[in-house]
Amino acid sequence: MMKSFYNNTLFNLLVVVLISFTSVFSQDAIDSVAVQKGEQIFKANCTSCHVMGETKLIGPGLKGVTDRRKKEWLKKWINSSSDFIASGDPDAIAIYEEYDKVAMTSYYFEDDDFESLYAYLQNPPVKKEVVVGDVVLAQEDGMKTSSKLMYIALFLLLLVYVLISLKNKLKESLDQDTETIPETLINQFNLFISKNRNVAFVSLACVIVVLKFAFDTMLGVGVYSQYQPEQPIAFSHKVHAGENGVDCNYCHSSARNSKHSGIPAANVCMNCHTYINEGAITGTTEISKIYDAIGFDPDTRTYIEGYEQKPIKWVRIHNLPDLSYFNHSQHVVAGKVECQTCHGPIEEMDVVYQHAELTMGWCIDCHRTTEVSMEGNEYYTELHAQLKEKYKGEKITVDKIGGIECAKCHY
Repeated sequence: MMKSFYNNTLFNLLVVVLISFTSVFSQDAIDSVAVQKGEQIFKANCTSCHVMGETKLIGPGLKGVTDRRKKEWLKKWINSSSDFIASGDPDAIAIYEEYDKVAMTSYYFEDDDFESLYAYLQNPPVKKEVVVGDVVLAQEDGMKTSSKLMYIALFLLLLVYVLISLKNKLKESLDQDTETIPETLINQFNLFISKNRNVAFVSLACVIVVLKFAFDTMLGVGVYSQYQPEQPIAFSHKVHAGENGVDCNYCHSSARNSKHSGIPAANVCMNCHTYINEGAITGTTEISKIYDAIGFDPDTRTYIEGYEQKPIKWVRIHNLPDLSYFNHSQHVVAGKVECQTCHGPIEEMDVVYQHAELTMGWCIDCHRTTEVSMEGNEYYTELHAQLKEKYKGEKITVDKIGGIECAKCHY
């Protein structure tokens, strides 16, 4: 009787534990999906005014907003801030007054969408450490190679000196005439070239060296690693993307849905600089160049009527040859590749430079080592299932889904 009671109790306990674990893991999976959906909603609707940090953009930074405000309060504010202000809520009115009586855009999200957005605000992404390749200067490569060659040459000269010294010592011990180092080298050289096969060997070696040098030189044509031109406006990515945490996709919005990442129009700058007219590094000098280009009066915060706008002539840094096809959206959306993978630590650059070589070999190496992002990526759901079955236990890299086929990049 007691044994039966004990067994039943143990079985029930195991069932409870199993159900608890299942519910926890299921909830984690649901939360993960909600957070991913919320991130998409946030990037599509909120990044023009807010960052997931403490920095004020057009609106306040949203770090810890779910701790500062109750869920129902946020729902009312996001769905219709103007109605919420009109209702007399003191906090809503205070924010309205703080931001020059500019009401936030009303969104009227569906309940599911709001829940996903709230889940994202509760669980903002932890910034991943993006592994970027070592910054290698072409000049440094040349210096390293030259240094190696110099050390080899010095070693060979030292070896020749030691061998000739030993030879002279032996001759002295045998009472034979000794030779100076130059005499020995000249005699050995004359002896060497007296044989035709030696001359042919040296000639062939020289031809190979010259061809190798010419081949390396041709490979370097069009490779502009570390190219760092001066721009018409001293725009600091370190200040904007690094210190202020502005999302790359806010300025380069077409990177998510186009082949090109795009150069932002001055109107995008004005979303923030209508109100921010002084920078931390250059004061008003560089921001005034935007105003001059677009025709904006910072004192009255109005656009000058009838003003003939002037283009900002940015200097292109990253440029692929016409024979190569590269699509930003494919890498950013489907591949989930971070900007820093190709552009280097952009959030640390006051002046942008070309980080990677962007050669065919560089791209192929990346495709051979980069693992395909499958979790939460519905882009190729069916293909991913097939790949998992085909490469059981193996790392599935881009080359295994056709990432190094010629036609992928050369139509």
